[in-house]
Order: sequence, then structure tokens, then C-alpha cells
Amino acid sequence: MNDTVLSGQRLQRRRQRFAALHVLGTIAPGILWIIVFLILPSVFLISVAFMSNGPYGTPEMPLTFDAFRQLAGFGILGWSPGNLATLGRSLWQTLITTISVSVIAYPLAFYITTRRPASRPVMLLLVIVPSWTNQVIRAYGWMTLLEPGSLPSRIAAGLGLIPEHLGLYPSNFAVGLSLVYNFLPFMTLPLYAAFERLDYAQVEAARDLYANQFRTFWHAVLPQTLPGLMAGIVLVSIPAFGMFVIPKLLGGGKAFMLGNLVANQFTIASNWPLGAAASILMLLATFVGLAIFRRMGRQLGGTEAAVI
Repeated sequence: MNDTVLSGQRLQRRRQRFAALHVLGTIAPGILWIIVFLILPSVFLISVAFMSNGPYGTPEMPLTFDAFRQLAGFGILGWSPGNLATLGRSLWQTLITTISVSVIAYPLAFYITTRRPASRPVMLLLVIVPSWTNQVIRAYGWMTLLEPGSLPSRIAAGLGLIPEHLGLYPSNFAVGLSLVYNFLPFMTLPLYAAFERLDYAQVEAARDLYANQFRTFWHAVLPQTLPGLMAGIVLVSIPAFGMFVIPKLLGGGKAFMLGNLVANQFTIASNWPLGAAASILMLLATFVGLAIFRRMGRQLGGTEAAVI
């Protein structure tokens, strides 16, 4: 009897070890990916940000806070608000882009879910297809569409929005329009998935309790679609904040954003510590944004899936 019990215990321990090894083998590639492509680069950036700028732009000892002082605008000629203005412009452009994409994608995703099941994949495909084209090519397409003499530019000039000899490109408007166009699929797809799981019984219950359209939306629809909305906000705001290509091509030097500042410090300006300090600022802004979204999700009454 004792031998049978001991054999059963040994078999149970082997199964547990096998299950543990199976779980470890499953998650090990993901952990390795995070370490190699997230943790190690972050550690490298943090170390470079606190080093001095060498004669050729490469970091060297001793450790210093000069990069962070330069990021705040303090240089050999005194204080300049340029870097802070770039940060403010990046935050503002990200906010406008996220709000605009949300306003467009929310009714669009709802409209697609109300169509016949056979036509929904086609509509989703039409939303996704533009993202199959290279981002640079799409930016050049907007440059052609908004350049001086184009139809949109002539309409804007006729309405008195811009001088006749200028176009809608280059401008902050061109950058914002291209960002909205670029990130619309990233908001539409999570919202579509949320609307597909919408429980219309709660909507009918709200109407039975004589709730008006706004209260029905606020109490019955928004909490159910909040996970998709919050996921879309994260997918849009984080890459939009660090966008580099679109501001560079469509801004014409007038819409310089934080991603451009980081890229210039590692290339043209040859100031790696300042570029690393700006990258750390982007990471901190991302973490703060995620914390804000998490708090908003809780206050709006979303489920655990909505609390990122």
C-alpha cells in the first residue's frame, strides 16, 4: 500500500515538473524578446543619458546631468524654450489625433457591426487596406494631395483659410490629417470587436427605464465598449507621440515633434546623451499616459479588461 502511495506521489511530482517546464518553454521566447528588445535598450538609453557628450557625439565619461539640462532648454547661450515647445507640440498633436480618430472610428465601427454579416469583412478590409502601403508612400501621397495648386488647397484658399499662393502642405494641419488617416485602423478594429460583443439587452433595459439617448449611451453602451476604446487609445496615442516620418515629410520643419528631436540628436546633431534623455522622456510620458487611461477606465465604470 505504501509503495503504491509513493509511486503515485512520484508520478504527481513528475507531472508537476513537466507542467512547469511546459509553461516555462511557452513563456520563455516572450520573456527573451522583452529582455532583448525592451529592457536592454532601455538600460542602454538610461546609461547614455547620464554620460557626457564626446567630441564626435558619442557618449563618454564622466556621468553628468547636462543632457537633461539641455533637454529643459539650458545651453551655453542661456535658456531656450525650443525643446519644451517641441514636447508641448507633440503632446498637443497626440491629443488632437487621438480625439479625432476616436470621434471618427466610434460611429464607423458601430455602423460596420450593424451591416449584414457578409458585408462586414469587406468594410473592415476597406479600412485596413491603406495601412498595407508603406507609410512613407502614404505621406508622399498626402504631400501631392495638399500641395499648392491642388484642389483641397484651392478650396481652402477660396474660403480664405490660407493665402492663394500657399497650400495645405507643409503645415500642422497636414501632419494632423495624415496622423488621423494613418491611425484610423488602429482604433476601428478594437472598437469593432467591442461592438460585436455588445449586449443589446442592457440597451433595451435602459430604454425601458425611460433613459434618454445620452443616458442610454453613457450607462449601457459606453461601459461595454470601453475596453475597445481604451485599447484603441493606447494603440493610437503611444506611436503618434513618437511619430517621426509624418512630421518630417508633411511638416516642412514647422511641425517638429519629439520623435524628430530624438532622431536628429542621434544623426545630424551628434548628441547621443541628449537623444537618450529625450527618449527617456518619451518613455515616462508613455507610462504616465497609461496610468491616466487606467484611472479613466475605472472612473468610467469599465470592466477589468478596460483597465489597462
